Amino acid sequence: MSSATKVLDPAFQGAGQKAGIEIWRIENFQPVPLPKSEYGKFYMGDSYIILQTTQGKGGTYFHDIHFWIGKDTSQDEAGTAAIKTIELDASLGGRAVQYREIQGHESDKFLSYFKPCIIPLEGGVASGFKKPEEEEFETRLYVCKGKRIVRMKQVPFARSSLNHDDVFILDSQNKIYQFNGANSNIQERAKALEVIQYLKEKYHEGKCDVAIVDDGKLDTESDSGEFWVLFGGFAPIGKKVVSDDDIIPETTPAQLFSIADGEVKPVEGELSKSLLENSKCYLLDCGAEVFVWVGRVTQVEERKAACLAAEDFLTNRKRPKSTRITRVIQGYEPHSFKSNFDSWPSGSSNTGAEDGRGKVAALLKQQGMGVKGMTKSAPVNEEIPPLLEGGGKLEVWQINGSAKTPLPKEDIGKFYSGDCYIVLYTYHSSERKEDYFLCCWFGKDSIEEDQRMASRLANTMFTSLKGRPVQFLAGSHI
Repeated sequence: MSSATKVLDPAFQGAGQKAGIEIWRIENFQPVPLPKSEYGKFYMGDSYIILQTTQGKGGTYFHDIHFWIGKDTSQDEAGTAAIKTIELDASLGGRAVQYREIQGHESDKFLSYFKPCIIPLEGGVASGFKKPEEEEFETRLYVCKGKRIVRMKQVPFARSSLNHDDVFILDSQNKIYQFNGANSNIQERAKALEVIQYLKEKYHEGKCDVAIVDDGKLDTESDSGEFWVLFGGFAPIGKKVVSDDDIIPETTPAQLFSIADGEVKPVEGELSKSLLENSKCYLLDCGAEVFVWVGRVTQVEERKAACLAAEDFLTNRKRPKSTRITRVIQGYEPHSFKSNFDSWPSGSSNTGAEDGRGKVAALLKQQGMGVKGMTKSAPVNEEIPPLLEGGGKLEVWQINGSAKTPLPKEDIGKFYSGDCYIVLYTYHSSERKEDYFLCCWFGKDSIEEDQRMASRLANTMFTSLKGRPVQFLAGSHI
């Protein structure tokens, strides 16, 4: 009997065999499949396991596993979610990257699975969870943050929760109100409208009214007057109060620790891949994020112990709740892990990406532009390809959801590490009227969904140009 079969929980039978999302909630310390109708709804008193399966070329499946910890969940349930996550990974071949997601501090990658947002709700299984049809409607107030990836947080239904800097959504039985703080961001206001449409369809069967209330504009005969009546009448609101959710952990120089028998001990010497032994587990502390690296030949029980040791490590060092824990397996380390090492064999890096990065940088330099907003991990050869020396037209699009948005000329060259771009250079050659140089640029902090969308849209452009680009480079990570 294989080790994967031994640890396979019946709830995970058949998991990861098709592209998409699968979710389990921890109930009585066991994973229970969640109905698809409940996806995106997370109760604060519960813990969940989320499996994202994608299909690569040749039909191979790739997996990312997240476990979400509600702020009111018990420590035992959270521990069960962490352990069951490792068992799920083992049943899938032990190659998945695993992410701990704390309520209010979820990664952009995790939030990107749920459009337009996730909705954390009060209660949970332990507090007598009821089916949606059994629940009485409760008026709820949310603060809505995020210009691209939306973060929703339920706050007390009280005037004191409002401020001038954020966007709020008040979901009442007959009407949904959007309150725009006077200093709130216009992009966050637009995202809040998407959330309101989602709430309207999911919880009101598409039949309730929607109202926009602007901070400082009071009209007692309008939606504004109705909004303030719900809060007991109009009165001045206070300034924004900084909470634990607003604290961003500091990134510190990476430090490596070995994990053995539950003990975490520092490893001396410069960070090098050669320090990592395939029969051991290690912890890489980067301040804002902690990685647990597990050797290829370690056993499932060792992996479970290593993840629990990482939890204790953060607790003992009094790290903020928002500190992330990511577990990676030897041979499947993401760039965010490998980039912390001074020495990592060049054979494991994406040489095509380095080549693409240099050519994009050179192309922008040729156009009189520098590449701003990016950090280079190593010098690259910014050499202009011979065919591109004659001058031409440069166009850049930023990936925004399922679409690409053209960058204004004055913004070309400002590439941000959290975004993905498509670059098209049109020029004249001696043989043809027009030729093209087409590539994708992936920021090192960009999410996989945006990377896949950039590649897909660039492929569409390649086809529309009848296959004439002289070079197509996908995956130029910076």
